[in-house]
Amino acid sequence: MRPLDPRTVRSLDAALASARELLIEQGLAGLTHSAVAARSGISRATLYRLWPEPTDLVRAAVTQHITLARPKPTGDLRADLLTGLTATHAMLHEPATEQGMRVMIERAAVDPRFAEVKQALYRSGTQAARTTLTAAVARGELPAELDLDLAVDQLHGPLFFRRLVANRTFDLDYVRAVLDSFLRAYSSKQSPEHGIS
Repeated sequence: MRPLDPRTVRSLDAALASARELLIEQGLAGLTHSAVAARSGISRATLYRLWPEPTDLVRAAVTQHITLARPKPTGDLRADLLTGLTATHAMLHEPATEQGMRVMIERAAVDPRFAEVKQALYRSGTQAARTTLTAAVARGELPAELDLDLAVDQLHGPLFFRRLVANRTFDLDYVRAVLDSFLRAYSSKQSPEHGIS
């Protein structure tokens, strides 16, 4: 594929930035194509062509954040997982993505379109962790019988519960504690510094 024209990229970024702002300020009800067009200067026709429904705008805004935050693997199990979980921590404390996730969770129970988008975001958001865990299993650092779904739940679940259910903020010390607890339970290698490698 040919790279997008820089002007097109700037327009897309402006539209998604406006969508994030509206989501924070007014919630889903305020996230309309007209409002995004007025704030970003991008025509409604362009917005409708790219994102036909408000659900598409929410998905695009959150997906953009996930894509930008996705870490490049280094082959170091703890470092790669920590990088990914640090990105999750940032998302959960960034107002637009936090609000976007809350909207998805709330509406997915009653709207199939939101349910589909929520599932797609879940797959996208956990892909880096799954790739890291799979590679670690192949290297013998984690058990061959590791349940990937359970492992993802154990790593990400406490973060989402604390922020979206308990409505509590948390710092990176909490993230490291969750990660190291997981690795103590599963890792086959030990190191003096972290208790795992």
